[in-house]
Amino acid sequence: MAIIITDECINCGACEPECPNTAIYEGADDWRYNEGTSLEGKVVLPNGSAVDADEAQEPISDEVYYIVPDKCTECQGFHEEPQCAAVCPVDCCVPDDQHVESVETLLGKQKFMHPDG
Repeated sequence: MAIIITDECINCGACEPECPNTAIYEGADDWRYNEGTSLEGKVVLPNGSAVDADEAQEPISDEVYYIVPDKCTECQGFHEEPQCAAVCPVDCCVPDDQHVESVETLLGKQKFMHPDG
């Protein structure tokens, strides 16, 4: 399951540097699959979507920090708990019921984005 940042976010930015996948972005900022990962050029994601990892993607939120579900692994393969939730001062980093994934799926995404580590 991916993590989502609720609209209770105070935009403090504490979560962003903690993400090992660079899946967290400031509201209104474009994002890329290649940021913080080993992905580059045209790739097929584990969910079957074909994307250009170097191409800018539309922000998911214009208001508050947001987490890209395709890049979120709940810190599986890196930490014992999601680091964004651990450092959030207002507890607005919560499980995203719209993106439920097993531990095996999350570890597969982690290995896909970081094959050498």
